[in-house]
Amino acid sequence: MSAAAGSAKVQDRETTAERLLRSSLERSYEPSIDIDWDAPLVEGLWGIPQHRISLYGTELWAGLTEEQRRTLSLHELCSVARIGLWFEIILMQMLLRYAYDRDPRSKHIQYALTEIADECRHSVMFGRLNERLGVPDYRPRRITHELGRLFKTIGYGPAMFAGTLFVEEILDQLQREAMRDETVQPLTRMVNKVHVTEEARHVRYAREELMRIMPGVNAAQRALARYLTARIAHVVAHDLVHPNVYASVGIEPAVGRRTALANPHYHETLRWSARKLVPFLREQGLIGGPTEILWRRAHLI
Repeated sequence: MSAAAGSAKVQDRETTAERLLRSSLERSYEPSIDIDWDAPLVEGLWGIPQHRISLYGTELWAGLTEEQRRTLSLHELCSVARIGLWFEIILMQMLLRYAYDRDPRSKHIQYALTEIADECRHSVMFGRLNERLGVPDYRPRRITHELGRLFKTIGYGPAMFAGTLFVEEILDQLQREAMRDETVQPLTRMVNKVHVTEEARHVRYAREELMRIMPGVNAAQRALARYLTARIAHVVAHDLVHPNVYASVGIEPAVGRRTALANPHYHETLRWSARKLVPFLREQGLIGGPTEILWRRAHLI
């Protein structure tokens, strides 16, 4: 299906925004109130499902005790949350710039401002999760941090919405699975429930807007959007699990990182997390050409 064919099915901007605003009033959370941050962790439960841990199925995994495996799961949970926090701060800045140039009387822009408020709460929630679990600050690598500074400055139009969709949808897939898994800590499950519920609206907003604008882009704009989207996808997939998480269980970070990046089970997790998004971005003309190699190197295709 072409981008033009997809755009024929998309709703009017104001109609979509009005429905999203109404949903925001009816189904939103305040994490500082709705999450019991003082509840003790449940002994024997995981931070994330064990089959999603980056070392799962490797020789390093076989050498860990059950306690070490659960410890690693908590650290990987926080690493993923930290990369989510990093991108949400980028997204807030892009949405503010987007709203700055547009009519605040429109429901479309009022929802953009509502999404900024959601993302602000989510960022605090992820920061508080890291604080509650007592892990180090698994901030992105310096080069990733600086690339984020560049992306928030030059990311606009298709790249802004496609990049946003990538981060939101892979986190959504991982979190939807974990929130339903009774082997996972209640704290993780509640954080995921808050994020999944509110991000569903953000995903719809970005998907529909991307479908509206893609038929109007020229070849140069499409090529730039393809590159920027592929670059953010590669960077985020590569940095989801910070190398220093492995030190929490006595593994040299470089060794753990190398093992994870070569792990077929982890490759499958990455492809699984992007399985719904990749076909959509292909339909919109945002995956293809030379930049597809970045998607493949990131094990997303």
